[in-house]
Amino acid sequence: MQRNDTDQNMVFGVHPVQEAIDAGKEIERVFLKRGSNNNALIELKNKMRKLRVPFQEVPQEKLNRLTRKNHQGVVALLSPIEYQEIGQVVQQAFEAGKEPVVLVLDRVSDVGNFGAICRSAECAGVDAILIPTKGSAQINSFAVKSSAGAIFNVPICRTNHFLAEVRSLAESGLMVTAVSEKGEKSIYHAELSGPLAIIMGSEEDGIGDGLMEIAQQHVSIPMAGNTGSLNVSVATGIVLFERLRQISKNG
Repeated sequence: MQRNDTDQNMVFGVHPVQEAIDAGKEIERVFLKRGSNNNALIELKNKMRKLRVPFQEVPQEKLNRLTRKNHQGVVALLSPIEYQEIGQVVQQAFEAGKEPVVLVLDRVSDVGNFGAICRSAECAGVDAILIPTKGSAQINSFAVKSSAGAIFNVPICRTNHFLAEVRSLAESGLMVTAVSEKGEKSIYHAELSGPLAIIMGSEEDGIGDGLMEIAQQHVSIPMAGNTGSLNVSVATGIVLFERLRQISKNG
């Protein structure tokens, strides 16, 4: 299987990518040459749709920047982690006598922010991080580095059915809590100590309307300055450790 010399998580060429998919490798994302009429690429695209492998059609120049080798119009990035099923993780937490906390990241696309969030989440005892297949940061070597390796110690769950999974968390007994500047109450006056799903929004667009409708409580972080918002990784850390403070106080 061909690999890029500088990135051991890269596979390129039609047949090597097909082999990686057939072998059940955890695929982070596949990049396909946009507008190609190549039958092999069309067949690969159909296969990925069927298997729900995330892919993106990009210009030839994008592929050439990823590798100078003969990529044949397709480059796949392998994930350094193994994604887990959110339902199983939550069930295991309940069975272990825990009150699970799930961090729901709505299209947080910056890799550095994602890694920093994973680090805070692991330190704060988060049971799982739930992300959508589309729009989330690539989990690559930079994400691993920015998480200080914590990304390997907190389950990451990726889904094509993001809204449905968040509804399922609410049905499982987790208090779905949206954190945004539109929050009706301060995090310091909200109940964060029980089973919890904390939604943090994207850097550009915040939390999507669908998730806001699912959320059972809407909270905000009090601000004293003139800047309108916090970096999402900083905001996430504040909320997670407020939860730990409440647990310690109640315990």
